[in-house]
Amino acid sequence: MRLVFIYGPPAVGKLAVATELSKQTGFKLFHNHVSIDFVRSIFQFGTPPFQKLVNKYRREMLEEAAKERVDTIFTFVYGKGEDDEFVRDIMRRVESHNGKVLFVRLYCSREELGRRVAIKSRKKQGKLATKQDLDGLFNEFDLLSEVPSVSSLSIDTSHNPPQKVARLIARHYELVNPD
Repeated sequence: MRLVFIYGPPAVGKLAVATELSKQTGFKLFHNHVSIDFVRSIFQFGTPPFQKLVNKYRREMLEEAAKERVDTIFTFVYGKGEDDEFVRDIMRRVESHNGKVLFVRLYCSREELGRRVAIKSRKKQGKLATKQDLDGLFNEFDLLSEVPSVSSLSIDTSHNPPQKVARLIARHYELVNPD
């Protein structure tokens, strides 16, 4: 099982890239908001039961995918320090079933993130959708760092469309046969 772990700040293009990568590779897509929206249907965002269930759902889903050898793409907003234990646990769970975690860090300028975050479709999808909220997250968390102690493929999405970024990922990690 291969888990493509795509991370980066809100509005960097994780879901767009992951969707395209899924089309190119046939990998299943488990994006960040699947678990959030599922739990938010009952519990308010950010509350203790919300956090507990989102974390449990993500961990168990990815471990089951590893057990069943289902190649999967996962998207995540990584906060340095804050999320290190979660990342280590996902790696342990996947690797305990002979799976491999392939890290991809997406990034672009803060100015570009500020422009993208206000796109109407983000609000419709229940995503963070204001520059003020984005700035608040950046003031609270380090969202631009690489996951420590692992090798990440880092790609600037500022001027690269999702199809191209997905191709770069697929080629780098040899997820599809070369054209």
